[in-house]
Amino acid sequence: MTEDVPTTARVQDVLNRAARVVIVEGSPYDADSTDLKRLVVTGDEIADLARHLAIVDGGTGDSCRCNGWPTIMVHGPDGALTAHWTLHHQTGLRGIGNCDADLRDGPALTAWLARRGLTGSQEVQERLAEEETEAEQRRTRWIRAAPDGLADAAADVSRPPGRDYEAWSRQLGAAEERLAALVQQRYPDAIERIRALLAWAGTCSRESTGGSMWYDMAVMSRLHDESPDLVLFALAARPPSPAQLDGAAELFCTHEWTDAHDRRLPEPQRSMLSAHIRADGTDAMRLRLSWGYYGAKRTA
Repeated sequence: MTEDVPTTARVQDVLNRAARVVIVEGSPYDADSTDLKRLVVTGDEIADLARHLAIVDGGTGDSCRCNGWPTIMVHGPDGALTAHWTLHHQTGLRGIGNCDADLRDGPALTAWLARRGLTGSQEVQERLAEEETEAEQRRTRWIRAAPDGLADAAADVSRPPGRDYEAWSRQLGAAEERLAALVQQRYPDAIERIRALLAWAGTCSRESTGGSMWYDMAVMSRLHDESPDLVLFALAARPPSPAQLDGAAELFCTHEWTDAHDRRLPEPQRSMLSAHIRADGTDAMRLRLSWGYYGAKRTA
């Protein structure tokens, strides 16, 4: 129903009739807790709050699945609760209509709250900004580690998700197909291709944030497409670099490899990899080595 869509005018109308607004630094389910910071807004500050709660008219057409916080409780002159809103991810407002609505200036509201002692949103934003910077730096390192001729395709595969996840997923699938075709084109020799991919696959093992990103798995997918015998031969054909051994350590513990090729690594690959891990491996590699991923055949 169009008359129930969220608008800035509706926000302002509610606040124009408010005598008191209580903002609690917690979800609606925790709003009564005395342990949470809270701010009571009265008088002229209510109009100031209204300006900071300006939203994009019409809303997003959807609702966030989280509870949201801080919680905003609007009280009328008689003390009765007239509105109950929540902020979501410091960028959206819920409760003014039939869906969530984007704030016109989320950072300004975050700063407004922080100046009045509710610093939680600001701290979250600062932490998210740090994480976003770290993620982009990691992505950049991965692109730079791409084998010759693959950097542009790597940039496409590693492009971060947008708000439209389904559209991003389709774009990612197309980008991975282009990467797969380009890998074959640029590296027609299977042994050289495998060695190049192993070195690239090893980059995630040295990242302090740990774990694999979706773009790391795109490289692993290319290695899973290769014959396991050729992968083993590529490691034995000539001494592998430390980066290639890092990549082998990552590859040989994936479910796709262990499920399809669950067997003892032959010599000299097993000794090379074990020596590399003992001398210069990460804690995760050493743990997997102790679990037998690179040694005897695993049993149920």
